[in-house]
Amino acid sequence: MLTLRLTVPTATEPRVIRLVKPLTTFGRSPDNDIVVSDPQVKPSHAYFSRGEQDVTIVAVDGDVLVLGKRKSKLKLTQGERIQLGQCFVELATEQAAAPPPIPVSADSDVLSAVRKLHRFSERLLNHYEPEELWTALVDAVVEITQADNGFLVLSSPGMPPRIKLGRAKGQQPVSEPDAKLSDSIVAKVLRTEQAVIVSDACKDAEFQNAQSVMYLRLSSVMCVPLRERGQLLGALYVGSSDVKRLFRSADLEVLTVIAAQAGLLLRNAHLLGELRRDNQRLGTELEQMRSVAIASVGIGLGASPVMQEVMRTVGKVAQSDVSVLITGETGTGKELVAQEIHRRSPRAKGPFVAINCGAIPEQLLESELFGHVRGAFTGAVANKPGRMQAAQGGTIFLDEIGEMPMPLQVKLLRVLQERVILRVGDSKPEPVDVRVLSATHRDLASEIRSGRFREDLYYRLNVVQVQLPPLRERGDDVLLLARSFLRRFADELKLPQRSLSQSAELAIRRFGWPGNVRQLENHIKKALVMADREQLEPEDLGLLSQQVAEILPLADAKERFARQYVLDTLALCGGNRTRAAQALGVDPRTVFRFLEREDQDRPEPS
Repeated sequence: MLTLRLTVPTATEPRVIRLVKPLTTFGRSPDNDIVVSDPQVKPSHAYFSRGEQDVTIVAVDGDVLVLGKRKSKLKLTQGERIQLGQCFVELATEQAAAPPPIPVSADSDVLSAVRKLHRFSERLLNHYEPEELWTALVDAVVEITQADNGFLVLSSPGMPPRIKLGRAKGQQPVSEPDAKLSDSIVAKVLRTEQAVIVSDACKDAEFQNAQSVMYLRLSSVMCVPLRERGQLLGALYVGSSDVKRLFRSADLEVLTVIAAQAGLLLRNAHLLGELRRDNQRLGTELEQMRSVAIASVGIGLGASPVMQEVMRTVGKVAQSDVSVLITGETGTGKELVAQEIHRRSPRAKGPFVAINCGAIPEQLLESELFGHVRGAFTGAVANKPGRMQAAQGGTIFLDEIGEMPMPLQVKLLRVLQERVILRVGDSKPEPVDVRVLSATHRDLASEIRSGRFREDLYYRLNVVQVQLPPLRERGDDVLLLARSFLRRFADELKLPQRSLSQSAELAIRRFGWPGNVRQLENHIKKALVMADREQLEPEDLGLLSQQVAEILPLADAKERFARQYVLDTLALCGGNRTRAAQALGVDPRTVFRFLEREDQDRPEPS
């Protein structure tokens, strides 16, 4: 048995802990397997994972220290000492792990039963799949009771009982189990929910004429109910034909205890199976929601309905090779959305190549995009492939496509139509296999009307459009991003972790963020570097206090809105109070009342 030795500062003697469970949790919270009161230990600090011959400790919310160095996961060796808070833990030696000897004076039958129950529990603890657990249970029962055969019978309300499985000595399956147990004995146990023992079946007045007793020449039978949290699951049945080994009442007590223990283990296995299924389901959902979680790395996606709609569109267009135009204000994460489309597409294993059409001078953009041959222009001393060739088999992302000069738009249109490129200075077209994604913050429809963008190219690029909303329209996503940036930049800049005050969160929520995600990143970085306090305030973020809306009681807010609405309506009606009252659907005196309050609240001239 693998054993830990736990030394707690407040205790005079170390605690010896046997790792019975596959996972043993450690922490300050009372729901842990190992609970310590050390204030430096986290509520859920770590857990120990037990293998066949070793133990691994995994940090959850706290630090695991080995010689002063932090470890997130460590396989323990004999005698190795680790520190958890102020506590020390080491893997005990086999001598330390050995249980104290039971006095020789203990009753031999009781000692044998305890040892059998211990082996039974250990065996079942190593099985978690339901089918394996059923088999291990019946094999253990046959071995412990020294029976010839053992059977597991399951019962459901309104349904006849069914034999789940039968096992013989030597962990062998029983052929035709239906013919090898007494239906009458099982029926009585399921009906009364009481254990039955037939020490000598051939002389028992109630069951000696049972067909199975006569056919199998059974000498002894035991059958006990199997329950789970008070609910009858079925029965455990064992039979023996050895006249020298007749079951006694002590054997029945052992089998009853085993059945009770088995009920608990079966319940745990059932719960563990549910947890595994939930884990698989959550894993699938997390993969599907990966793009929403990308907020933590700055893409600006979140849980708001508008962004969820964006990601639904991304999921649909990613599977085909259609051209996609991504639009939105500067800093909204257009390139990251393009990367996500590429990642989900069949071209994901191919390259993703990005080029900013507005950042490269016009005279160099064609060469950068399509490549050139040696001697094509001054300085072209060798052949050079362009970004289109580099993206072969993958995706090319043309950022700020609205900045592309008109002559180059014509050449790009040919690439989209004919899937060939012509390098600068070359006369031989080259085929290309690329998917084209593009993005712009400009209104291309307006650019077309102004003659600065080709309409035919626009329709080639804009087969599907993905419109990214600005940060100010994403609701509470801005707070998710802000908190994520705080954690990420604090780690990157090696600065203390900080949090946002309620005023700071309100300021972030109310601010318009014209620069979108990039502007938010800059404000967070500046606050982390410059602020001296643990909780950031609006001024640390560079947000003025007047940008934060005043919080009023609801009644006052309603009154203020109504008064302003009446004044605006009165202005639209040219100051005619009667017309304004008719438009508002109220009595004229209501309009007069708001005007009187406006006069009362107006400060007197000094």
